[in-house]
Amino acid sequence: MQPGRTIAAALAAAFLFGASTPAAKTLAGELSPFLLAGLLYAGSGIGLGAWMALRRFPRVPLMPAADLPWFAAAVLCGGVIGPALLMHGLSRTAASTVALLLNLEGVLTALLAWFVFRENFDRRIALGMALIVAGGLLLSAGPGALGGFDPGAIFVAGACFAWAVDNNFTRKVSGGDAVMIAATKGMVAAVVNISIAILAGAAWPTASHVLAAGLIGFLGYGVSLALFVVALRELGAARTGAYFSTAPFIGVALAFVALRETPGTLFWAAAALMGAGVWLHVSERHEHGHVHEPLEHAHVHVHDEHHRHAHEFDWDGKEPHSHLHRHERTVHSHPHYPDLHHSHRH
Repeated sequence: MQPGRTIAAALAAAFLFGASTPAAKTLAGELSPFLLAGLLYAGSGIGLGAWMALRRFPRVPLMPAADLPWFAAAVLCGGVIGPALLMHGLSRTAASTVALLLNLEGVLTALLAWFVFRENFDRRIALGMALIVAGGLLLSAGPGALGGFDPGAIFVAGACFAWAVDNNFTRKVSGGDAVMIAATKGMVAAVVNISIAILAGAAWPTASHVLAAGLIGFLGYGVSLALFVVALRELGAARTGAYFSTAPFIGVALAFVALRETPGTLFWAAAALMGAGVWLHVSERHEHGHVHEPLEHAHVHVHDEHHRHAHEFDWDGKEPHSHLHRHERTVHSHPHYPDLHHSHRH
């Protein structure tokens, strides 16, 4: 995928998630936290499952056994722990405080990617991340932004950490089918959270609440996550997390459009900071001599400079396609992101 399209995928993921948070807030007081989380992810899993059944573009082979522990841990953190913590936070904490705290996900994702998983970054990328987060903080710093702070905010912060861990674990398996990854997370999270809610005695909601939660979940959690995985594959966890950190700004901007309100000075100042941060990332040019060690994996690809391999099966010549393939050791130089083929040290 071209860098511009990958960045667009990351921003689209942020747009959908940013819109889903205020939408989910309208249901948070009506449903138990676990039940709401389960219904949101049920919409994601069922919707993406239907998408998988109907689509016609290349499928990716089953996930290698070595990736399954990473995927299982990602599902646990992002599909079970994170949503439940967020729903607890939404039901107890002011919306402005939640918007403020959701900026932690991008920060924690980047910190884990840089210092635990050794993803490369430089001062330009760090500054861009700082500007995007500063814009989010400013956006939430209006009158009473922290007035609703209470212990429920701890749940939101915990959700952000769970998702940061999930983002970095999912990065490990992002060469797989993005829709399958998102759908599996959705279905597992739905079963676990709904089961917990039923065992806790939660009352089943009306059909309208179920449908509303399902639609919000499909778009804000399912489609958003599939796009996010695509971006992880090509941009790495930290850069994708930076683009995703624009979600609170998007949510506020949509609220202005829906309510036909006039944005204030803080909104435009936040927009300027976020715009500058995104520009620093978009205009990045990272190039140096680097080594590709031998690697064998499967993902959707075309035959470019990183995919010059023969096929051990009858190939019809169509691209993109997917199959297990091997990369031989290569030394060269070209502009690149920390994608699946460029996880080298500097």
